[in-house]
Amino acid sequence: MANRQGLGSGFPLRLFILLFMLISLPWTPNSQGRVVGLDTSFEEPVSSGLGGRTLLVEEVTATWCPTCASIDPELFQVADSHGSRIALIALHPSDGEDAFQPEASQQRIERLKTIQSDVANSTPTFVVEAGTPRKGYDAWDEVQRDILNTELTRQSTSQLEFEVVKTEEGYRASITTASLIEAEGSQLTFMLLEHEKQMPDGAINPGGDSRDRVLVGLAECNVDNNTITSEIGFLGVESTTGCASSLTVEFAEMDSWSLILIHEPSQQSIAEDGVTSTYGAVELARRPLATPADTSSAAPLILGTCVALSLVAIIRKK
Repeated sequence: MANRQGLGSGFPLRLFILLFMLISLPWTPNSQGRVVGLDTSFEEPVSSGLGGRTLLVEEVTATWCPTCASIDPELFQVADSHGSRIALIALHPSDGEDAFQPEASQQRIERLKTIQSDVANSTPTFVVEAGTPRKGYDAWDEVQRDILNTELTRQSTSQLEFEVVKTEEGYRASITTASLIEAEGSQLTFMLLEHEKQMPDGAINPGGDSRDRVLVGLAECNVDNNTITSEIGFLGVESTTGCASSLTVEFAEMDSWSLILIHEPSQQSIAEDGVTSTYGAVELARRPLATPADTSSAAPLILGTCVALSLVAIIRKK
């Protein structure tokens, strides 16, 4: 009865507007983002493609956490089902107990703590675009809402593209396009994730023999003064003529990885101006594809049906 009363009080029009905005969002059938298989050689440069609308979803996790271990395989499927909409990043703390404790992850956690001081108090905790921390196994519904709300309110983004090529020691990534929206106190950030990172012997391990999406590399270049401010987990970071025109990172050989390029506020800008969300991001991954349920082809039909029902309700009201 409550739902029917809502339909008679103007709700269908609001629903129609929301659904219209949803179907107006960029959508590609079976979108997987820019993912290439393990058989890709990178002897010739491989491009991330031009993008910028990808949202960061950062997860504070730990190898010793039973809940984190149980949902790690599920999140692999989630990343694929969302395609290029999100970049899902696992941050492992330097807490003396985590099996990995990468310095890059801890630095990113410290950045999130500047925005939300209690972000690392429990695991797993998910943060969409540096927003409200969502904690626990059942938090994903809230995360989904945060993703959708951010997409609906986001307007212009920076346009970013980079390419990766094989080297003798591993890979080199170089920015090819960085058309940045005006933002005082911003930086370009490269994040390097390792997929299926193997658990070491003797570690506290309530899960499988590996963990996914582990942040192991971080490079930050301040756009205002073209200065490299962080260089963690990379073989080398260089910017000869400026962050946007020549930022290059090199990283060691690994079987399966993701590289994300982000335009975002600098740490100083967060502290002084309170700006938190990114201005644009794009991802290139070399990893096996998950096999998500074949629901993407039904998405337009479902949305279209909802819109039609809303219109019928409006007409009946009139």
